Amino acid sequence: MAAYEKRRAAAAPAPAAGSGPAEPARVAAGGLGSETEFLLRAGVTAMVREALLKVLEARPEEPVSFLADYFERLVLGSPAAAGEASAELPGPPQRLARALWYVRLAHHSHRTAFDSNAGAAYEVLGAGGRRRKAGVDGRLYSELLRRICQRGPAPAEAAAALLGRVRCRDHEAVPLPVFRYGVLACSVLLEFAAKADALFGVLGGGSGVADGRVCQAVLQALEEALGTGHGPRPGRFLEAGSRLGPDRLALAMDQALRERQRGSAMSREEFLRRATALFVARVKPVE
Repeated sequence: MAAYEKRRAAAAPAPAAGSGPAEPARVAAGGLGSETEFLLRAGVTAMVREALLKVLEARPEEPVSFLADYFERLVLGSPAAAGEASAELPGPPQRLARALWYVRLAHHSHRTAFDSNAGAAYEVLGAGGRRRKAGVDGRLYSELLRRICQRGPAPAEAAAALLGRVRCRDHEAVPLPVFRYGVLACSVLLEFAAKADALFGVLGGGSGVADGRVCQAVLQALEEALGTGHGPRPGRFLEAGSRLGPDRLALAMDQALRERQRGSAMSREEFLRRATALFVARVKPVE
């Protein structure tokens, strides 16, 4: 049958130049089988299947943006696009950017997806090459953590203090569990700072300052809530802070306002600095 179709296509007269129906006729002659064959031969089917598997694995908060970034990186990372004549791996800046992309895909509350993405980031940073042994050293690990903390409301002092607790020496080999712990701690710090910032927005009524007595009462209640968290994972402290219900906050603020003297004002920066310091103080240092 296939040989007959080839002979018939060869015997058919060539269409005149400019004739309209020629292209539809050719497509119809090819049939669905030719379209499927083309997709398989070009690798499109496997590429799309791999992209969908990546979406299911990463569970990103924005799947469409994830797919756009995935295909863009797939094109930019190809040897033809990069013009690479050798199989040399990309340098540290490229590996750091790709690892950072992985760790930001899924929220840390999605435990399986977050740990899987952290493992992918670890493999990207630890890939060896002609001039480099495989494995993640403390220098790349610390730089990745610093870049994670850069994009968020966490004060620079809190980020530096946290990095001091979870970083490794530049020459040290960083195991995967330590790598995941550090990435998780930085991710939770960013969310904790965002929640503290939103809380201050309520205390200050949208302004840049709030009553110092009320802020101090809220910070004390937050410290007590953080003290109830148990376990080595930094996310436990975020869960403990989330249990600080509105009734408890209202009671603390009402008690503070009962004082006759008005307290000094507290700025947003000061409130964030003190709130994030409470969190960092409870993160277990890496030994």
